[in-house]
Amino acid sequence: MNMARLLDDVDVLHVSGDPDREVTSVEHDSRRVEPGALFCCLVGEHADGHDHAAEAVSRGAVGVVCEHPVALPDDADVAVVRVPPGRSRPSMALLASAFFGHPSRHLVTAGVTGTNGKTTVAHLLGEVLAVAGVPTLVIGTLTGTRTTPEAPELQALLAAERDRAGLDHATHGVSMEVSSHALAQNRVEGIVFDVAMFTNLSHEHLDFHKSMDAYFEAKASLFTPEHAAFGVVFADDPAGERVAGQGRIPMRAVRRTDAVAVDLGLGRSRFLWRGRPVELAMSGRFNVDNALVAAEAATALGVEADDVAMGLTQAPPVPGRMELVTLEGESWHPTVLVDYAHTPASLEGALAEVAALKKPGARVVAVFGCGGNRDRAKRPLMGRIAVSLADLVVITSDNPRDEDPLRIIEEIRSGIDTATGLRAEVVIEPDRTRAIALAIERAAPSDVVLVAGRGHEQFQERRGELIELDDRAVATAVLECSP
Repeated sequence: MNMARLLDDVDVLHVSGDPDREVTSVEHDSRRVEPGALFCCLVGEHADGHDHAAEAVSRGAVGVVCEHPVALPDDADVAVVRVPPGRSRPSMALLASAFFGHPSRHLVTAGVTGTNGKTTVAHLLGEVLAVAGVPTLVIGTLTGTRTTPEAPELQALLAAERDRAGLDHATHGVSMEVSSHALAQNRVEGIVFDVAMFTNLSHEHLDFHKSMDAYFEAKASLFTPEHAAFGVVFADDPAGERVAGQGRIPMRAVRRTDAVAVDLGLGRSRFLWRGRPVELAMSGRFNVDNALVAAEAATALGVEADDVAMGLTQAPPVPGRMELVTLEGESWHPTVLVDYAHTPASLEGALAEVAALKKPGARVVAVFGCGGNRDRAKRPLMGRIAVSLADLVVITSDNPRDEDPLRIIEEIRSGIDTATGLRAEVVIEPDRTRAIALAIERAAPSDVVLVAGRGHEQFQERRGELIELDDRAVATAVLECSP
């Protein structure tokens, strides 16, 4: 596409060089630049793309989008596009959308934000839309390295889905998770979602956002006319009610009372929604809440109530979300659940549900750790929560990344050490495989073991390496080897 046409949607301060040239891609990583690329200089936490502009040009970039002057060879035959300070990221998103022909305009689009539940809501809505005859691409934690991809990668995914439809009107959809990082970094700029959803807000990502107010504002920015045409919020959450009250776009509030005759069990949840029976293949009242948000969003998109109930009932379990690990036909081993809970609120919610669903006299056994290079303030909170709701707590490694696992464990323990009147037994086992085995082996057949923190993840991050480790596979192997 011609660069000058791409720039129509961008706030440009100045252009030096000739922009009348063909662009073959929009890139933000100089290592991925190929001849014909338009390179966007992004200012990140650890690197500044302006420092890599010369490398991008040496690899064949025909244009550079920057916020301040960049050092280029005197003979560089490129167009240098200057944008206002802080506008390189939104500019890149708008350029990527235009480059791919604004694919979101040809799709049914739904975006969900919130601290917990995004993955479940996105997948449930995708299943409902499929039942209603709208094949839907789901984008989120289960589909890539980032919950929400950077704008060029995201727009490429949307364009591929649009092209699969083969028509100019919306016969295909996308249901995607929109993280607070993505909103703060303008990754979804240029997309106006047909419906935006809000699940809840609790302590998370304060290493990035610095305060809960800033975290909330990032989430709430999705519910503006620039980003969404309609909103669905879980209003029983205080932050959800706050979003609903802002009234920037038409809103529909969801409350727990929208589900009646709720019957919860391990591995399934039954309820009535608008008089129609629904049976989720998932545990936990919070997953009923997630289903209500997905249901309301589907109706806002025009899906009939019968199709909504059918889609929710037919939806398979979401990997690593209160996922039941069992051996076929066996009942002599403890119940094992694997969940992605890695925030204080999600761990508290998961353990509270397990405590409510277990048999009288049975114990709750919790296995968890905290991720390295992430919000450290939540570690003692999660330790305190675990020992207040479980009978046996095994503290272990999560994804330690570049941190010492033992240091992370000590920070978790600091919350336990300051707590009083707690009855839980605490065991430290830094090796996650051994920790899961220890928990299962010490559990009675009637007990429930919750392995929390990593959910669907199949690799553990340690010192720059990815080590194969799937909590579900580990738990299954332990159960199979148990006497």
